[in-house]
Amino acid sequence: MKPFVGWTRVAVMAVLILQLCEAAFAQEESSEGHLGTTSQSSQPVQTGAGLGSTGIAVAKSGKADGMGNLQLGGRRPLYRLTRSDVVTLSFTLSPEFDQTLTIQPDGYVALKDAGQVSAQGLTLEEFGAVVRKAYAGYLHEPQVAVALKEFEHPYFVAGGEVGKPGKYELRSDTTVIEAVEIAGGFTHEAKHSQVLLFRRVSDDLVEAQVFNLKKMLKDKKLGEVSILRPGDLIFVPQNSVSKIERFLSKPSLSMYVSSTQF
Repeated sequence: MKPFVGWTRVAVMAVLILQLCEAAFAQEESSEGHLGTTSQSSQPVQTGAGLGSTGIAVAKSGKADGMGNLQLGGRRPLYRLTRSDVVTLSFTLSPEFDQTLTIQPDGYVALKDAGQVSAQGLTLEEFGAVVRKAYAGYLHEPQVAVALKEFEHPYFVAGGEVGKPGKYELRSDTTVIEAVEIAGGFTHEAKHSQVLLFRRVSDDLVEAQVFNLKKMLKDKKLGEVSILRPGDLIFVPQNSVSKIERFLSKPSLSMYVSSTQF
């Protein structure tokens, strides 16, 4: 009986050792899991003003930077005011200065009792800073909220040999080919191997690009077709265009389309 008792004790000890190993291994896994969770939760999540002035947290989180950098996975650039936009000013502590303003053709607005200030090309936040500065001599630390009441929706213009020439709202990313389709497609007399895209560079200068849509459609190289920007003009000629400068003055567009459309 003694050998049997000896082997029994060995077996019991082996089982106990195995259980202790399993418990230690499980504790190690649990510890690693808690460490991983702590590491993730120890990084503060910051939004809005809490991001500070460096902008580093914005880039790491993939949000837009101050210029609306799309390469970082962020939003589009902030809207900038333009002619004919209507904005409202609401003064928190001085409601008698509340007003609704329309941006004039020269890009200025006339503030009540504070004179004219430039608004064109500014974001709402930038315009708010201009308004606060203008009223600094009238109000002590003026507090004003700026809201965009009316604005011109992004658009493109299609002219020449398309089914329905005109001005169209630009609601999403649209290629030159898609824009032609939106405008009714090519007519039978369209020279779709020389489709022109005119893009404003400044108030007086326009950039011209030529697309051979016939070849692109045949070769199925649609990825080479440009995405439209607000205000772009597409012109489909009837005859071949022998030569066109890359940059044109705005008045020179009259040979393709009425300047009032662009």
